[in-house]
Amino acid sequence: MAWILVTGAAGFIGWKTCELLLAEGHQVLGVDNLNDYYDIRLKVWRRDQLACHSNFKFFNLDIENYGALKLLFEAFPIEAVINLAARAGVRASIEDPWVYYRTNVEGTLNLLELMRKKGVKKMVLASTSSVYAGSPLPYREDLPVSRPLSPYAASKKAAEVLTYSYHHLYDLDISVLRYFTVYGPAGRPDMSYFRFIKWIDEGRPVIVYGDGTQARDFTYVDDIARGTVKALKPLGYEIINLGGGKNPVSINTLIEKIENLLGKKAQVEYREFHNADMKVTWAEIGKAKELLDWQPEVELDKGLSITVSWYLENRDWLKKIPV
Repeated sequence: MAWILVTGAAGFIGWKTCELLLAEGHQVLGVDNLNDYYDIRLKVWRRDQLACHSNFKFFNLDIENYGALKLLFEAFPIEAVINLAARAGVRASIEDPWVYYRTNVEGTLNLLELMRKKGVKKMVLASTSSVYAGSPLPYREDLPVSRPLSPYAASKKAAEVLTYSYHHLYDLDISVLRYFTVYGPAGRPDMSYFRFIKWIDEGRPVIVYGDGTQARDFTYVDDIARGTVKALKPLGYEIINLGGGKNPVSINTLIEKIENLLGKKAQVEYREFHNADMKVTWAEIGKAKELLDWQPEVELDKGLSITVSWYLENRDWLKKIPV
């Protein structure tokens, strides 16, 4: 029986995607380098949720390491690759753009080359709504996107273009998924919603860059994982938005919702807006409905309630996680 390779398996989206694949009976190879971009305890917690499955194997491996990846492709019959390994975060990419290119571009190239050599035809590539900077709303996949505001966004766009080259030259089947502001339990602690929950609960100042009117198309992680697995179907080469698809929600409104769930008032401190950030994101998701029979199922209020409940249940160890 063949295996599905999921890179970034201990990451936020990777963990949920592996969980869904395993529930559907697939054999999953999970790889992750467990880097310290954020507190490794969250990554270990996610990995350990998957470890009990007999059809899951985990390897501490960096997709920048071509030799190690090559051994994996030689040892297992791989039928598809879901590439979720990435350096994420707009502001951090400004501090160290090199690591973003090594992981997001060179790491993707390593996978594509091994797929070509081993006859693996299918890749699902995680991309981002950040590539749409400067485009008219709502964001459609056919919009020209050539003005990324950060090295992170530029590296993801570079990976998209690279996968198209391999589709054109070697007939690889590539589904590029542009994710929109993913949230949920056990998310990245540098994400705004995670910080807001923790800061409000602990009575610490809530730092907002800008006036809080900037808005995002929040998408629950289970919905993202479901769309990612659906994108394993043969499609040729397609770029597909996975987002909430409704009116974006402002940061100020998000804070109010979290206040209500925690029963605590936020002490908001507004700081200068960062010029690498986007004012608004908003997905047009008609293509996902048509090609993947996908649309989000979890509304923001329900998703936030589940997320806050998870935080409260795990607060004893989460209080040690820096945000």
